[in-house]
Amino acid sequence: MSETQDSTSQKAMDKDNKAASQTMPNTQDKDYEDKLTQVALALVEDVINYAVKIVEEEQNPLKNIKWMTHGEFTVEKGRKQIDEYFSKCVSKKCWAHGVEFIERKDLIHSFLYIYYVHWSLSSAGLPVAQISAGTYFTMKVSKTKPPDAPIGVSYVGDHQALVHRPGMVRFRENWQKNLTDAKYSFMESFSFLFNRV
Repeated sequence: MSETQDSTSQKAMDKDNKAASQTMPNTQDKDYEDKLTQVALALVEDVINYAVKIVEEEQNPLKNIKWMTHGEFTVEKGRKQIDEYFSKCVSKKCWAHGVEFIERKDLIHSFLYIYYVHWSLSSAGLPVAQISAGTYFTMKVSKTKPPDAPIGVSYVGDHQALVHRPGMVRFRENWQKNLTDAKYSFMESFSFLFNRV
């Protein structure tokens, strides 16, 4: 009789354990599910970011101009082409810019023509900007390439080392805005130095 009671009570305990195991989650399964959810969310976020990037590039394609050839190059034509490039790439009309020829460097196989583009953000409240940002343009004219080959063009922002090439990188107006904002914040922090007139 005691064997029957033991087997009955064992069956009852097994039932209770089975019911408890169904209601209480296994911590290993829960950790796995959490990790799986995190991976899935990260994957979905990457896909969404990539889709947004594609849509943005379709709405704002890379803008470039047809750059002159080695045979067509003059310092003045270089200045005009830089001006034309920015007229095409900069959408906000509040940015004023001026292109200035800086120097010509004579290298072994080429000449480097360096220009500086001054940027300022004017407004009705402040028509003459106190702060400007700049971009250095380099036009590389080879001594060995044929006259009908296009010149090499690159640019870097003020206090930056990353070299950009028109047509390969989208010129972003916020680069200039971030730089002018940083300069303005610096001036406000040290206003006692800049208010001497």
